[in-house]
Amino acid sequence: MEIRQIEDNEKIGEFINREFTDYAVDCDVALNFEEFTFAAEDDGKIAGIITGRAYYNEVHIGDLIIGKEYRRAGVGSRLVAAVEETYRGRGYDKIALTTFGFQAPEFYKKLGYELEFVREDRDPKLCKYFYLKKI
Repeated sequence: MEIRQIEDNEKIGEFINREFTDYAVDCDVALNFEEFTFAAEDDGKIAGIITGRAYYNEVHIGDLIIGKEYRRAGVGSRLVAAVEETYRGRGYDKIALTTFGFQAPEFYKKLGYELEFVREDRDPKLCKYFYLKKI
């Protein structure tokens, strides 16, 4: 058996989806899986995006990226709200995410996310914050 790094392709995606689904079925757990991307656009220009996955009973925000000229203009709040509104009442109990110290811990706190854990780092900017919000 050989272990190697590969680029994502259709064959890999099919394997992941099949095995992820089959394992959930074997464990008698509802998979409830979907990936998402929401974009904020301003006259056709992307101002920001939010990506993630929903599975089992949890939504996980992966990335929230706001263009420099749109930061502090409410774009991030609106993108997070879009995720919350989309998945509320659809069988998901919570939204989970992580952020680094230099990114947005206070932003998520302001949006009602509760801090679960901080993984400390020698560089405070690289401490990792784990947040959760029940929906």
